[in-house]
Amino acid sequence: MGSSARKKKEKKKDFQKAKLKVGKTKAKPDNFTDTSFKAKSIVVNQQSLTTSAPSSSSQFAHYLSLASSSRSDTQRRDALSYLTTQLSSAPVNRPLPLPTSILLPKLLPLILDGSSSVRAQLLKFLRLLPVSDIGDRAESALLYTRAGMTHLAAEIRVDALAILEWLLEVAKEDVVSCPGGWVKTLKSFMSMMGWASSSGSSKWTSTSKASFGKAGKAFPRQLLILAQFLKAGLVESEEIREVKIGGMFPLVDVEKHMIPTRSNAFAHLNLFGSSRDEEGEMYIDREDRQRVFQKLFQPAVEAGMANAKKEAGEAGRAAAVLAKVLKEGMADYSDVNDTQ
Repeated sequence: MGSSARKKKEKKKDFQKAKLKVGKTKAKPDNFTDTSFKAKSIVVNQQSLTTSAPSSSSQFAHYLSLASSSRSDTQRRDALSYLTTQLSSAPVNRPLPLPTSILLPKLLPLILDGSSSVRAQLLKFLRLLPVSDIGDRAESALLYTRAGMTHLAAEIRVDALAILEWLLEVAKEDVVSCPGGWVKTLKSFMSMMGWASSSGSSKWTSTSKASFGKAGKAFPRQLLILAQFLKAGLVESEEIREVKIGGMFPLVDVEKHMIPTRSNAFAHLNLFGSSRDEEGEMYIDREDRQRVFQKLFQPAVEAGMANAKKEAGEAGRAAAVLAKVLKEGMADYSDVNDTQ
């Protein structure tokens, strides 16, 4: 009897309607098959559906924008690497994809970049630019170079010296004669090396050198770059020296009567610009640079050079090179008529 009641109950169970409770989903049948799916896609920003590839100049401009504005160190370095490859692989007489007047203002701020790999790649790129395009933009390049020379980070100061060395190789005359190129750069050297005359006395101090921390390791290189800078500004070039010896007698000062090779030959007169002080002045003539150097920097440089010679080693040898350049550059200063 009990078994038949149980069978009836099981048969009745098949026809009963399940009661649903509020908040609970309906139970799924035993033979339920899940047919749902999820779609995955890759979205690329600024993707183009055109069939034609972008031109080389547009790609160059795109990577230039990445190098100058990207927040990622790796992306800035890779973008500079691409630009360097494009210039190095191009034919010799082929013009740049973008003019130097556009490239330099965007890339010069990278002299102060916090990544050493970005600064190293920047120097490789700058060395590929046409030499003739650098002279007219030496002033803007020196602006960031001087900021790097007095930076708190020792690595940035070292790399800024490498930029200055490159500028002296390709446009030394423009570097020492552009507005602020002589006095402001020498003051940056004095600040970086700790060579400064204390105000109100003739004593020499080196307090700032100690504040830079790792300056001692780079000190010999600083002396050598300073020697190159002083040689460019104080030592007479071989061409002028040959003329003075008498190679074109009876002609005298022929180079001063020739057609100027500068794009703005009368910029030193400052006819239409704002007034300049002694630091921002242009010192075109070697005699003017000698006068300013003797008045503002020679005592501090000689005192610092004497202390560097006492250190011996690399610093002593670099100081000997600097002393030779200084002696050669200022040997004929006594014959200069100092009227200012």
